[in-house]
Order: sequence, then structure tokens, then C-alpha cells
Amino acid sequence: MMLAKLLSKIYKKGGIILIDSEGQKYICGKPDLNKPIILKLLNKNLNWKLVLNPDLNFPESYMRGEIQIENASLIDFLNLTFENIGRSEINAFGYFIKKMLHVWRYFTNYNLPGRSKKNVKHHYDIGEDLYDLFLDKKHRQYSCAYFLKEGESLEDAQQNKINHIIKKLNLKPGQKLLDIGCGWGGMAFEIARQSQCEVKGISLSENQINYCKKKAKELNLDNQVDFEFCDYREVRDKFDRIVSVGAFEHFGKKFYKTFFKKVKNILKDDGIFLLHTIGSVDPPGPPQSWIQKRIFPGGIVPSLSDMVVPIEKTGLIISDCETLVHHYDKTLEAWLDRFMENKEKAKYMYNKEFVRMWEFYLASCSAAFKFRDLVVYQLQLVKKFTAPPSNRRNYIYQ
Repeated sequence: MMLAKLLSKIYKKGGIILIDSEGQKYICGKPDLNKPIILKLLNKNLNWKLVLNPDLNFPESYMRGEIQIENASLIDFLNLTFENIGRSEINAFGYFIKKMLHVWRYFTNYNLPGRSKKNVKHHYDIGEDLYDLFLDKKHRQYSCAYFLKEGESLEDAQQNKINHIIKKLNLKPGQKLLDIGCGWGGMAFEIARQSQCEVKGISLSENQINYCKKKAKELNLDNQVDFEFCDYREVRDKFDRIVSVGAFEHFGKKFYKTFFKKVKNILKDDGIFLLHTIGSVDPPGPPQSWIQKRIFPGGIVPSLSDMVVPIEKTGLIISDCETLVHHYDKTLEAWLDRFMENKEKAKYMYNKEFVRMWEFYLASCSAAFKFRDLVVYQLQLVKKFTAPPSNRRNYIYQ
């Protein structure tokens, strides 16, 4: 069986027992035979589909209930598998298909304003109650938290992230700040509270903007914080500070230069821009096909070189670059735990297939951040060397 042979090559550490649709067992690697992880295939076609394109066919089959995992959770299985794969490809077939899809997407995917709004709507406007099932209760942050110590709560870690970004922005009272892709406003509200700045948040999610405006009134911050349903390309005002957290992944590679050029045009000469984005430590490559199909249409994870070249072409200066490692896998695992605790509510709100889709999304991303190529980059960009404080990073960690 080709799949069993493939899995046996993958598992250098640990292993599993594979059971095909006819009940035939295969030992792959060196599983703990007292309590082995068992992967059961309930569809005969999976014998070849999982070899041909595992990145797409495994999650699709898991969603449909055609794959069952025994003696372990999904994330346990994915952690073991991704730890063995590392930053390599699963096999040549899957890599070839991903490369072909990458070329096709480059020539067909244009994140123009209309397409961008449609893509954002697919993920962020599917129901406010969904995100209450797993995000932190204080700020509703849907991006990587910042864990300063073991055992820290998700709420505290998200507050750490916001504080860390605020220090990098080096804010002064009375300044004007733009939050590109403001989400549900948690970052904007906290910046307003801590800095006495005038804050404007923009998003392409109508649900998020409506939520933010309502929340601003509840917090009595509507005279200091403003929100607008707006594409970044439509912004005309000038700002002392700009921040963007978790939005860059949606802009599309062909528009990176457009984005950084816009930032330069609306940033004052002594201004600071802080970009927080998921990134890859590997060279530019194809997107994950299932994530793009089911979770983030139009989304792609940039490599550092994807960003540096257009930044240099616009004349902006990278005044600071920080790579956050092993923060997002913890964030995603915390989200997964909370989501699975509320899976019956999610099943009632949507259906069983949606619950398995969302479980795979959170679990696979956590495992990828833990063992594969994914990290979070924080880039501080300026127009002049004199914009950030001269004592370099001391002002961030004081």
C-alpha cells in the first residue's frame, strides 16, 4: 500500500497504526504499541488521494468524517506528523501540485478592492458568536499573543502583545494613528486608553466595523476612536503612527508594493509604522491549498524576502525586525481548547462538518507554527532614521 509506505518513511520518531477501509492494519514507524495512535480510513479512495495531494485531501476527508483518529486528539496526531516532516515536503507529488497551484494563483488572483471585500466577508462575517467561542474575552484579539512566561492566560498574553506593539510605536499624546485591519477594535481601544492619541480603525468587514462603533460608545471612547468601512488604498489623511496586525496576509503578493507605497504616502515624515504579520522562514513558495479554499480565500503567508524587496523599492526603512517564535502555536492551541470546549454550541450554530473544519484549521496551524516554517514578523518601518528613539530597543523593554 503506497500510503503505508509513505507514512513509514515519514515517521522517524514515534509512529502510528494505519487501518484502511477494509480493516487491513499497517504499522508505520515505531508507535507505542500499548496505546498506539490509530488512523482509520473509512473511504477506499483515500489510499491514493492522501498520497497524491495530502495537503488538500486529508483535511477535506477529516471534515467529512472519512478519517478517524483513536487514542489521540487531532492535534496530537498533527504534532507528531509535523515534527517528523519538519520543514520538508511530504512527498514529490504534493509539492508538484502546490507549485502548479502557486503559478496558477499568481496569474489569476488579484486582490482588488472588490475581491478583497468578498474574501474578508467569507471569513469575518460568518457570525459574531463564533469568535466569542474561542477568542480572549478582554480584547477579542484574532492574532498572535505574546507569552512572557509559562502558564500565562490567553487574556494576559494578548494584553502583552498589545503593550509590546504600543511601546514599539513610541506614541505621544495628541498624535493621530491609523489601524489598518482593526478587527473588533481591541488594539485601537487600548491604544486610545494608554496614549491619549486620536485613533482611526479601518476594516473590510461590515460586521467588525458595526461592532467597533457600538463598542466605542459603550466604552465612552467614540470621541477619540473612529472606525470606517474602508480599503487601505482609499485612505487620504496623514498619520503620525500606523499599525497593522494580522491584515497583511490578505493583501496579495502583487499588491505588496502598493501597500507599502500607500503607507509611505500617508505616514508623516517623522512617523512610525508597525507591521505584525504571519510569515515563513523559507523562501517564497505556494500557499496551503486547503486553508486558502476553506478558511482564508485570497490569503497567503509572505516570506521575509517577499516583504523586504517592495519595502526597499518604496524607500521605507526597516528600523527594527523581530521574529516571534513559539508564540502563535500557543495562541492557536489556546483557541483550539476553548473552541473544543464549546463545540456543541458551534455544532448548533453551524453543523458537524463546520466543527471538524474549524478544529482542523486551528490544530493544523498550531502544529505548523510549532514544527514547520511559520513564525510572526514584527517590522518597524520609518521614513527617517531619526523617527525611532536613539536608544534603540531599550524603550521597548523598559
